Amino acid sequence: MIGMTFITFVILLIISVVVSAVVHYGLKYYVTPGLESFYLKVVLAWVGAWLGSPVFGYWPHKFPFLHYQDVWFIPAILGSLVAVTVAIELDKRARRTVAGR
Repeated sequence: MIGMTFITFVILLIISVVVSAVVHYGLKYYVTPGLESFYLKVVLAWVGAWLGSPVFGYWPHKFPFLHYQDVWFIPAILGSLVAVTVAIELDKRARRTVAGR
């Protein structure tokens, strides 16, 4: 996946924007509101989507339309969600630690 095509990059970008929008604006799950926070989520979600297929696996094989080259959509969405959720939780924990001092 290191030498990905432009279409693969765009697919991962679309997945990351959709997941970030749902988490940030739909669920209102963030540390700080604002556009900068949303943009950071998009970047983190893209990395999570990029790592999603290698980490969670290449599935489901029964539905060949659920992937494009090496990007399997369900693992990419899961990786994107995990990356954003972990980043938010780590930021919340760090802010609680600093505020508790």
